[in-house]
Amino acid sequence: MPSNTTAPPAKKKGRRARLIVLVLVLALVAGVGYGAYWGVSTVRGSFPQTTGTIRIDALSGPVEVKRDAYGVPQIYADNEADLFRAQGYVQAQDRFYEMDVRRHMTAGRLSEMFGKSQVGTDAFLRTLGWRRVAQQEYDKVLSAETKKNLQAYAEGVNAYLKDRDPSDISVEYAALAFSNDYTIEPWTPVDSVAWLKAMAWDLRGNMQDEIDRSLMTSRLTSAQIKDLYPGYPYELHQPIVGKGAVDKITGKFDPATEAQDSDDTTGGGDSAQGVQSQLAALSDTLDEIPALLGPNGNGIGSNSWVVSGKYTTSGKPLLANDPHLAPALPSLWYQMGLHCRTVSATCRYDVAGYTFAGTPGVIIGHNDTIAWGFTNLGADVTDLYLEKIGTGGYVVDGKVKPFTTRDEIIKIAGGGSRTITIRATEHGPLLSDRSTELEKVGQKAPVGNAAPDRGTGYGVSLRWTALQPGKSMDAVFELNRAKDFKSFRAAAKNFEVPSQNLIYADTAGNIGYQAPGKIPVRTKAKGYDGTLPAPGWDSSYDWKDYIPFDELPYEYNPDRGYIVTANQAVIDEKKYPHLLTRDWGYGSRSQRINDLIESKTKDGGKISPDDMRTMQMDNRSEIATLLNPLLLKIDIADPQVREAQKLLEGWDYTQEPDSAAAAYFNAVWRNVLKLAFGEKLPKELRVKGECITVRLADSTAPVDEQNKPVRECGERAPESAQPDGGDRWYEVVRPLLKQEKSEWWKTPGDRLNAPTETRDQLLAQAMKDARWELTAKLGKDVSTWSWGRLHQLTLENQTLGTAGPGFVQSLLNRGPWNLGGGEAAVNATGWNAAGGYEVIWVPSMRMVVNVGDWDRSRWINLSGASGHAFHSHYTDQTELWAKGELLDWAYGKAAVEAATRETLTLQP
Repeated sequence: MPSNTTAPPAKKKGRRARLIVLVLVLALVAGVGYGAYWGVSTVRGSFPQTTGTIRIDALSGPVEVKRDAYGVPQIYADNEADLFRAQGYVQAQDRFYEMDVRRHMTAGRLSEMFGKSQVGTDAFLRTLGWRRVAQQEYDKVLSAETKKNLQAYAEGVNAYLKDRDPSDISVEYAALAFSNDYTIEPWTPVDSVAWLKAMAWDLRGNMQDEIDRSLMTSRLTSAQIKDLYPGYPYELHQPIVGKGAVDKITGKFDPATEAQDSDDTTGGGDSAQGVQSQLAALSDTLDEIPALLGPNGNGIGSNSWVVSGKYTTSGKPLLANDPHLAPALPSLWYQMGLHCRTVSATCRYDVAGYTFAGTPGVIIGHNDTIAWGFTNLGADVTDLYLEKIGTGGYVVDGKVKPFTTRDEIIKIAGGGSRTITIRATEHGPLLSDRSTELEKVGQKAPVGNAAPDRGTGYGVSLRWTALQPGKSMDAVFELNRAKDFKSFRAAAKNFEVPSQNLIYADTAGNIGYQAPGKIPVRTKAKGYDGTLPAPGWDSSYDWKDYIPFDELPYEYNPDRGYIVTANQAVIDEKKYPHLLTRDWGYGSRSQRINDLIESKTKDGGKISPDDMRTMQMDNRSEIATLLNPLLLKIDIADPQVREAQKLLEGWDYTQEPDSAAAAYFNAVWRNVLKLAFGEKLPKELRVKGECITVRLADSTAPVDEQNKPVRECGERAPESAQPDGGDRWYEVVRPLLKQEKSEWWKTPGDRLNAPTETRDQLLAQAMKDARWELTAKLGKDVSTWSWGRLHQLTLENQTLGTAGPGFVQSLLNRGPWNLGGGEAAVNATGWNAAGGYEVIWVPSMRMVVNVGDWDRSRWINLSGASGHAFHSHYTDQTELWAKGELLDWAYGKAAVEAATRETLTLQP
């Protein structure tokens, strides 16, 4: 619940909104704003009209927009073009500022809105070229039908923008005084397509792990790095697909085929290692790129599962989904329904669910026959290549090839511009050109004997599947229209990036799963597996092809009667001929969901929709089950530390907001990681500004400083620093807990603490450090401690709420809320153990679909339908979301009519 207030009764919402408006106006009149006067009319002037009639020239017939008590729209039209025109109009009403910022971000044009501070970000995004690829998709790849839908959507957006000043569209425009020097451009179909590139970027897989492993080589041995990246624990955590293999006769994946051990021998190979300077700078650059979906790394993911009617109270499948993404205000998701009044061959849509503002169609949801959900598959679809830069180009197989180049002009708000030159190799854009540090690429990188002379260093290029035109936008509309598993799989085939786990259920009682995506086939000749940067000068490390769709794993009505996807391994890599990735999520959440389903259905038990909701809110900590028994055995002499230790006695390992035990345990876990691992990692992985004394005994240190103690400060943003405490670290620690004298338990000590040599000594030190850390944060009295006071969520407006003046942030942002759950729990309110306890990713929405009895489905969004900061629907779902509650989800005509509170008619 919110730590600062409780949700007011519904009858007081109007009064509270008026008070917020009054405070805002008074603050600005007092002269603390940007020099622009905001009146009540400015603040409310951008609120959308949601009743009555509006005339839109582009429409060919009348359209109804029916909104429920939470402002969620259901749109009814007679033809598909009008349906998508109305979708564009309505989303622009609620969320256009968000849409505008997104399209500037994907195009590398943030400087046009926010000034010179964004030039570096724009330069990096231009180098990636999302917008260019989106244009290529639209021009050359997408179907004529998809383009028609995108054009109709754009017409709807532009109908809303017509004759409106920026300040009439959103209060943020007035806040930045955009009315004078910023002109809103018409929306284009490519603006919608480009957003899928941003989604793919934040779900790109193991690129950060690839960088981190390389950076670790400056401080750790290859054996130590292997300790920190253990293999997936197949014996403990079930993969998604339990059976099946690629049939050697048909060449297709068959869920019934008996799997044999694969001949895949990839495993690190001869790729370049230890790339310090250039990869550290690249990592710094990545920290500056807007992570709209969340910090990229282990622990980020989603939950989805589907249960056959055999095991449900309704006798029909139940499907649950909750994607884990960065908290944002407004929420990344937008709830809505798109309904043809009469479904026919010329008007085929009757679909509802979650979509993105700026994108037509529905991304996750259901139609009248099937339901589907997504989680991130995590396939390795990116590779970094070290490039030997020669005179006039880059070296491949001993020959110099010319760069592909282009110039881009970055316009800057307030005047001025910056011209950049973008270079690319055959692998992809040269990311090292976007950093002054990266200009000295690879100066200290140890590489194989066959590597060419580094000269002044190697460049770093990126190969990524999303930088090639694809058909993911086609797949969105195909999913919306799919009627059975065959058409669902046909749609999934086109969902090329980002590679997602797709789960399925239909009204006939079938359930299924498909792993789609464009996933590269890497060479096996030298054992290259994509876990480290590849030598770009050797063409044998190039991608050979992509895994054929027919060979990707799927399931259909498995014998166990349910399917769980939560970013765990898709299939046992020993039984599958293709390498999907070495960097899965480690399966803590997925196994907990499996266990909950099995415990509920044993002895003939049935699962209800409310059981599904309860599972989504499960807070149990797997690492606590391993570590807590050992903590209770530690002999603690200090009475105040012993007082904290007693909190752990009888604890059931659940992380409720009011739990003092969860607060103390998580603080101990954070300090165990810091002592055992964090202070042994290179500075590039540690939290920026946190300093320790180290002895630089490695080859990267100047000769006169080797083995001398020096003060060294971390350089990584808190939300992406290591050790992050995700379930990879559970598997790192699991075997070490049985080794009382592992080298990892040794610490040098300092002027306040003695060195540690054993597991129990380090655990005791961590318990002491955690006691005093929480004393400073929560007070001396342990009875007042609670996990929620540490583990707070603040929803921030994604522009002025993060970078504006403090008073503007306080007006646009909401929270904090004290949350339960935690890292790698099913209720995945994520936090980074290296950076602190703040919530940095969340279940961005939750849904439980009652297949066939659609009006008994339930859903919730993180914030609300509106992107207008002072609108009643800005955060009206957040309090319910924080409590784990769900809203009724009306779908059928009668249910929608009963739920309707406001009706807007759009007329031609």
